[in-house]
Amino acid sequence: MAKNWYPIIDKDKCIQCYQCVNFCPHDVYTIGDDGYPDVVNPDNCVEFCRGCSKVCDNEAITYFGDRR
Repeated sequence: MAKNWYPIIDKDKCIQCYQCVNFCPHDVYTIGDDGYPDVVNPDNCVEFCRGCSKVCDNEAITYFGDRR
């Protein structure tokens, strides 16, 4: 699992479809009080998986760790 690599949701691009929340088998996400997906367990993210960004039609997911 990754400590320095996890998803970041761009709320300007996110349409609250929750495909990322429903896709992730590692409980990285929850739905926040504002209705947007929140990354609540970043350490559960599998390094370089990118599955959630592949199911995001709006390209609203980038990854901390890619920004070096």
